[in-house]
Amino acid sequence: MTLRGCEELIPEGDWVRKLARSEATGVPLRIKLGLDPTAPDIHVGHTVVLNKMRQLQDLGHTVIFLIGDFTTLIGDPSGRNSTRPPLTREEIEINAQTYYRQASMVLDPARTEIRYNSEWGDALGSRGMIQLAARYTVARMMERNDFHDRFKSGAPISVHEFLYPLMQGYDSVALKSDLELGGTDQKFNLLVGRHLQAEYGQEPQCILTMPLLEGLDGIEKMSKSKNNYIGISEDANTMFAKCLSISDVLMWRWYTLLSFKSEAAIAALKAEVDGGRNPKDAKVALAKEITARFHSAAAADAAEQDFINRSKGGVPDEIPEVTLAGAPMGIGALLKAAGLAPSTSEASRLIDGGGVRVDSSVVSDKGLKLAAGAYVLQVGKRKFARVTLN
Repeated sequence: MTLRGCEELIPEGDWVRKLARSEATGVPLRIKLGLDPTAPDIHVGHTVVLNKMRQLQDLGHTVIFLIGDFTTLIGDPSGRNSTRPPLTREEIEINAQTYYRQASMVLDPARTEIRYNSEWGDALGSRGMIQLAARYTVARMMERNDFHDRFKSGAPISVHEFLYPLMQGYDSVALKSDLELGGTDQKFNLLVGRHLQAEYGQEPQCILTMPLLEGLDGIEKMSKSKNNYIGISEDANTMFAKCLSISDVLMWRWYTLLSFKSEAAIAALKAEVDGGRNPKDAKVALAKEITARFHSAAAADAAEQDFINRSKGGVPDEIPEVTLAGAPMGIGALLKAAGLAPSTSEASRLIDGGGVRVDSSVVSDKGLKLAAGAYVLQVGKRKFARVTLN
């Protein structure tokens, strides 16, 4: 396993010993990753750690993809300055439905153990939860930065939030994991797993932390709630265009954490850009690599051509086709009927902003009426419709 893109391996000596024992006995190590289904989709930020899991899987180890349907009921307080509102079980079940399918776009489903922590979380019951809580101290819990900072500032901390790291740690006990992966924000929770395994008489797991991928804004970590994400199930054109929207600086961070190119190849490409090559060339190459990974090379090529067409003001090959009656029709009503504007007033605002085109010509007259015929309507850079007006 390469440690490229990793933050910490704790403790490295224990991991080396576990590997040596595995090689000597032929017994694969148990590698665990847990994700809480707080949103219905997995984004490319999740694939930073999923890609590392796939490397370990290809080395012959047992990979356990844990869906935290029980821990999501509690709500992960990691890195937060306020209590996270827990989701309902119905919301969690809806979100969890897509997780296995999407994780299988990175992991080999035939060699992946899929588990749900409600298996043992529900079975613990009140007595079991009390016994689990007795194995960790409040003083240790308050060493956690977000709890410490919130307590110091007088921000409320709900008692149930203490249960989250305990339950995540208990997952490692239930699964007898040898190594748990997670983002850097999960370090405390991963260490709780080591502590609880020792409490239950197991050999403590090692932990491997991975950097958090910055989202499209280049500031916050990628998150659907912050709308700075690329979902791995998004269509190829959207995925490609979103990749191209990142900054030149963020691009190299993404190359390190997301690209499968060798470090030498990335360094050579960066040297070319530093020497005067257009950084857009490198960004296009990254966008095509990521798009091809979740779609195909042909889809990535088509997405590139679609982006070029849009950039030149051209019309994409595939756009919605709408047939309407009522000619002549005012441009505002036509945009609304074609689904390109939510209302005629919003259509007027878009026209005022110069964002509406009919057959590639900018519309400036809000009173424009279109006679019967076929037209290509465009709103902004990405919304198109081919309209036949009868």
